Amino acid sequence: MDVCLFLMGNACDAPHTIPPFDAASLHAASLAVEGLRRLVIHCPVQAAHGDPLLSAPAQYPHCVLQWYFDDLGQLEAALERDGRIQAALDISGAAGCDQHLFAQQVMAVRKFATPDAGVSQAAIERCTYLVSYEGEAADLNAWLTHYLTHHPPLMAELPGIRELEIYTRVDYRTGLALPRATAMQRNKVVFDDPLALSAALASPVRARMRGDFERFPPYSGSTPHYPMRSIYGNLRKEPSDRRS
Repeated sequence: MDVCLFLMGNACDAPHTIPPFDAASLHAASLAVEGLRRLVIHCPVQAAHGDPLLSAPAQYPHCVLQWYFDDLGQLEAALERDGRIQAALDISGAAGCDQHLFAQQVMAVRKFATPDAGVSQAAIERCTYLVSYEGEAADLNAWLTHYLTHHPPLMAELPGIRELEIYTRVDYRTGLALPRATAMQRNKVVFDDPLALSAALASPVRARMRGDFERFPPYSGSTPHYPMRSIYGNLRKEPSDRRS
């Protein structure tokens, strides 16, 4: 199973679609990170027509970085003290943004097929709805069993969806001098642009998702939903493409 390092930027009061560092330099420096398959930079953006079921978040992460690896061992090697990830952050200026600190979390990646998949292997931009379950389920096994069985098939029916991933936490070693985030679960659904995201959020599928939400096992905690502008930097082909 793939793993992903999330670097979650701390909160800001208003969305800023430009990262507080040189994104091109970060993508270029990440080429030296052995085992890194994909790097995605997310910056807050407004959904074209908002979310009809949820209020806009009061605060947004200033940006979110996703670093994808094929296995945990490769990721932990890149996370060593003064290692390749730290070097990439230093080169791009991301590590020097004292007012824009990150928290780190490594999570297992659960990918689900979507009928409209097709993110190019070249650098490209998309629009992502990133969700975080910050609290705890009363029974994590019951939560995951219900969620992973029932919710992804509904999410995959959202019109125009390009990617669907669900992340669950794992234990990991790190040399990055950053605080650890502890989200129980994260999700993302990816669309072409904010208009496509808004259309999906207003679709009848969303009402069916809300119905399943009402049947979730007991959970307590916040579930922030963030629309994000996503800048892709693919370093190696996805596994499905390597088989072709």
